[in-house]
Amino acid sequence: MLHLQKLAVGISDRAHLAAVQAERAAAHPPLRHVTRHVPKRAPEILAGGSLYWVIAGTMSVRQRIVAIAATRREDGSAACAITLDPTLVHVAARPVRAFQGWRYLAPEQAPPDLAEGGEDAALPPALAEALRALALL
Repeated sequence: MLHLQKLAVGISDRAHLAAVQAERAAAHPPLRHVTRHVPKRAPEILAGGSLYWVIAGTMSVRQRIVAIAATRREDGSAACAITLDPTLVHVAARPVRAFQGWRYLAPEQAPPDLAEGGEDAALPPALAEALRALALL
């Protein structure tokens, strides 16, 4: 199994990501994220992998990857459609430096899931991460 991590460009927080994805899924189901390249390790990702979203410099949410398929953009250029389970799973927030495209994420490097309504669900991700770094969460 293998995961992907991706920057959520233009997204301010988890609620904003949920709203944008709900709108996108309603307009063009199923929920997909279109990116430029098809991952070479797609079979490993499809064996239970997730897409971990980096929002405002913090990895804080993931979605299970359902399918990966080559596609075309409206202009005819090649692309990859990553079909996502619409359920957003909150994970222990972790700071991540900016990068382009997507990156592979090994399972042992992935942050753990948080229980719904867990200890930091009501906190902004940056504050939760600061408190975790101080061992207060």
